Amino acid sequence: MIPSWARLAFAVFAVSWGANQFAPMQLVYRDHLGLGSDSFTAMLGSYIVGLIPALLYFGRVADRIGRRPVIRAMIPVSIVSSIVLLLGADVPALLYLGRVLAGLASGMAFGAGTAWMKELSEGPGVGARRAAVSLSAGFGSGALFAGLIAQWLPAPDRLPYLVHIALMVVAVVLVWAVPDAHRPRTVQGSWRLSTLSSPRFRWGVVPWAPWVFGCATVSFATMPPIVSDRVDSVAVAFTGVVAALTLLTGALIQPVARRITRHGEDRGVWTGVGLGVLGFVTAGVAVLVDGPVSVLAVLVTAVFLGGGYGMLLVSGLVTVEHIAPPEELAQTVAVFYCLIYLGFAVPFVISLAAPHVGFVACFAVAVALLVLALVPRKLLADQEATLVGTR
Repeated sequence: MIPSWARLAFAVFAVSWGANQFAPMQLVYRDHLGLGSDSFTAMLGSYIVGLIPALLYFGRVADRIGRRPVIRAMIPVSIVSSIVLLLGADVPALLYLGRVLAGLASGMAFGAGTAWMKELSEGPGVGARRAAVSLSAGFGSGALFAGLIAQWLPAPDRLPYLVHIALMVVAVVLVWAVPDAHRPRTVQGSWRLSTLSSPRFRWGVVPWAPWVFGCATVSFATMPPIVSDRVDSVAVAFTGVVAALTLLTGALIQPVARRITRHGEDRGVWTGVGLGVLGFVTAGVAVLVDGPVSVLAVLVTAVFLGGGYGMLLVSGLVTVEHIAPPEELAQTVAVFYCLIYLGFAVPFVISLAAPHVGFVACFAVAVALLVLALVPRKLLADQEATLVGTR
């Protein structure tokens, strides 16, 4: 019999697959619909329009009425998003709507699903790790298989979405009867969350949280075009491979992250930042070298930035799990996801700055900002140590 947490994990995996299956499709739509990079970037970013409001609203709903109703309602939304994207092969304007609906489904799934996973798992941090692995594996697999399908199979602008629809049908069967043990303590309540005023959240998480996806998106959105002329014949598949390598590395490192965070969340955060710094350094190398070495450097960058993404994601979810009361858990997780999704803006900022200052300078600034984001956490830790020492 499949454990309840594993059935939920598949649903989170499947919706995450749908969220990132669009990432390697830029060249497909360029060739089939004549879309420029600006239009594709806007379509990619329209995901946030559905994601952020859904995270905030449905996180609260999940805390008030339970996790299962939100996840059940999410599945048809995710299926419809892929149907609309499939129809976008004939009506390009529908691609915007499809991406908004994909964001809506993700927002419904991530807050409620992470909180539910915690409640279905035994042991501190186990639920956070399982949720993070499911999300990362889905992101990576969606990008990988969409890229491979679009590169070598027929109907590249339709077939990837049919695969996702099939996955969501399986998710319906698996997750529908998973028990929901959450019992809201109050029906009415304030929109204010006590966790958000906690110094551990405001100074120990918020400053670095955007770099979770800041690392990941630079890897799969900024780096492949830098070497596109060296992989021209398989450019679609290569973009999918880089995205998958980034996000699946993030998934594979999460058991390690969980062991590290057992000895203190600070260790996980510092390790994640260290991996991120290494990733931006190798990104600079990819720009400076040429030929096959530059392609290899992009792949190494994907491993380092993916490792940083995974380590920081688990560290943040473990912190939230520790400090949020049960009646606020889904909402606080939702706020954390909103913060990490701010990192999607990093590739856009780099695309604006790089023509003027160069990619190497952009990556150097990213390193500096990543390290500086740890300063408030270090000051908070020193303050807490001082208070303990005076008692």
